[in-house]
Amino acid sequence: MLKTPNSYYPIRYTVLALCVLGLLLVLLNLLFRDGAVWPVLLLGPLAVMGVYDLRQHKHALLRNYPLIGNLRYLLEYIRPEIRQYFMESDTDAAPFSRAQRSLVYQRAKGQTDFRPFGSQIDVKKDGYEWINQSMTPTRLDSHDFRITIGAQPAGRQPRPGDCRVPYEASVFNISAMSFGALSGNAIEALNAGAKRGNFAHDTGEGSISSYHRKHGGDLIWEIGSGYFGCRNDDGSFSAERFARNATDPQVKMIEIKISQGAKPGQGGVMPGGKVTAEIAAVRGIPVGKTCVSPPTHSAFSSPVELLRFVERLRELSGGKPTGFKFCLGHPWDWFDIVKAMMETDITPDFIVVDGAEGGTGASPVEFIDHVGVPLQEALLLVHNTLIGADLRDRVKLGCAGKVISAFDVARTLALGADWCNSARGFMFSLGCIQAQTCHTGNCPTGVTTQDPVRQNALVVSDKAQRVYQFHDRTLLALKYLIQAAGLHHPDDILPRHIVRRVDENNVRLLSNLLPQVARGALLNDDLSGEHHIYRNYWKQSRTDRFGLAVE
Repeated sequence: MLKTPNSYYPIRYTVLALCVLGLLLVLLNLLFRDGAVWPVLLLGPLAVMGVYDLRQHKHALLRNYPLIGNLRYLLEYIRPEIRQYFMESDTDAAPFSRAQRSLVYQRAKGQTDFRPFGSQIDVKKDGYEWINQSMTPTRLDSHDFRITIGAQPAGRQPRPGDCRVPYEASVFNISAMSFGALSGNAIEALNAGAKRGNFAHDTGEGSISSYHRKHGGDLIWEIGSGYFGCRNDDGSFSAERFARNATDPQVKMIEIKISQGAKPGQGGVMPGGKVTAEIAAVRGIPVGKTCVSPPTHSAFSSPVELLRFVERLRELSGGKPTGFKFCLGHPWDWFDIVKAMMETDITPDFIVVDGAEGGTGASPVEFIDHVGVPLQEALLLVHNTLIGADLRDRVKLGCAGKVISAFDVARTLALGADWCNSARGFMFSLGCIQAQTCHTGNCPTGVTTQDPVRQNALVVSDKAQRVYQFHDRTLLALKYLIQAAGLHHPDDILPRHIVRRVDENNVRLLSNLLPQVARGALLNDDLSGEHHIYRNYWKQSRTDRFGLAVE
C-alpha cells in the first residue's frame, strides 16, 4: 500500500513529541509532589532543541525531522574516524594507510618495526615494486648517509658567484613546514630532533622563528613569494634583511620556493585574525592585517632573472648553497630554466622537486587532486633534462611527496634524486593522527594549531626524541636495503635495482620501463631519437620569459 506523506508524521515528530510530553509530566509531578530534577535537565534541552529545529531556516532536514535529524550530522562528523579506525584496511591509503602510519609510530617510539606471518601487500597487484637482493651482500659500518651540496664537479673552474660553503646533508630531512601552519611546540620538537640526528630542517616560507633557533638544528631557509623575514614594508624583497638572517651559522642552505606540490600556481592568504604579534614579528608583517603571498615572485619574472636571483642570494648569504623548489607544471617552463642555465652558466646548487601528491594545511580540492605533476614523472623529467643538457653533475636534486619508509627513499633515489624530504612522515613522528583538521586550528595532538592549550599537549622533549628516532631507524632500514642489494651508498641505487609489476604476468626493471636520456643528448640538433616531449618543446624554449616561443 502506497503511504501518503502524512503517514510519516509519527516517525518524524514522535521523538520531539515524547520529549515535550515527558517534560510536561515531569513539571506537573514537581508541582504536586516531590520528585527528581534530573529528568527536567535531560528533557528540557531536548525539547528546546527540537522546537529550534522546527523554526530554524538553514537546514530543511531538521525542519522535517526535528531532533532525530541531528543524528545525521553527528554521524557525518565522526564518519572519517569511524572509517579510519574501524572500516578501512591496513593498506588503504587515504592519504596514508594505517600500515604506513604505524611504521612511523613504531620507529618514532623505539618499538619493534618487525612484522610476522608475511607481507600484507598484494604482490600480484599492478604497480607493486621491490628491490632485488644480491648474491654478495655488503656490510656497512654506518647508516649516516650523506651527500655534499654546493661542491663544484671535478675539472670545472670555479666562478666568483659559485657556492663557497658546501653543506654535508643527510639523505633524509624534514620538508618545508612553516611556523604558523605548525605550532611553536611542533617546530621546536622538529628542530631539536634534527639537531640530535644531525639532519636538516626546512623552515617553510613562514621564515625563521625563535622555535627554529632554540635548539640550533641545521636550517634550510625557504624564501617564498611573500619574502617573509626578508621583505620591505611594501612586500618586496629586502637584501639587507635577507643577509641578516642568511648569514646566521645555523642557516645552511637557501631555498627559493617557486611552487609547492599541493597547490602549485596558487598563492596564499593569512587572514588578519590569525596574524598574531608573534607571527607578525617572525614574518615581518603588520599585526592583525591580512597578508597575501602572491602566486608569483616580484624579484624575478624570467628564467634568466630567476638564476640571477639565485646567484644574488648565494652571494648575500656568504656563499651558502642556494637553489629552488618547485612542483613541475608546463614542461616548457622547466626547459626555459635549463636553457637559461646554459646561456648564463649560472646553476642552482640544488633543486627540490615537490610532487603533486604533497600535503598542505589547506588547498582547494581541485588543486590537491588535479594540478601539478606527481613526483615520479616530475623527478624523471628534471633529472633527464639536466643529464641531456650536461648539467646534472652541477645540480643536486632533492624531492618530496609521500616519502615515509626506507623503500620510499631507495625508490626515489633510483629515479634520480640525491636526497629526500618528508613533511607528513615527521608530523606522524610528532604524534599526528591524520585527523585532517590542519586548516581549522583544532588539531587534536597540538601539531597544526596556534591554540596555546592544544599545542601545550605536545611535550617538546618527548616528541624531539621521537623525531630523532624516526629519522635514525628509517636510515638504519635503508642501510639494510643497500646491504641486501650489494651496494655501498644510496648514491649507488639505480633504476635497474627496482622492479615493478606492470600486469599479473609481467614485471619490468625501472631501467627498461622508464625513459632515459643520454648525457649531452639535448645539446645536439637532431632530437629525433628522444622522447616526444623533447622533440616537441625543447627547441621552442626561451630564456627571456616563461612560455613557448610559438604559442
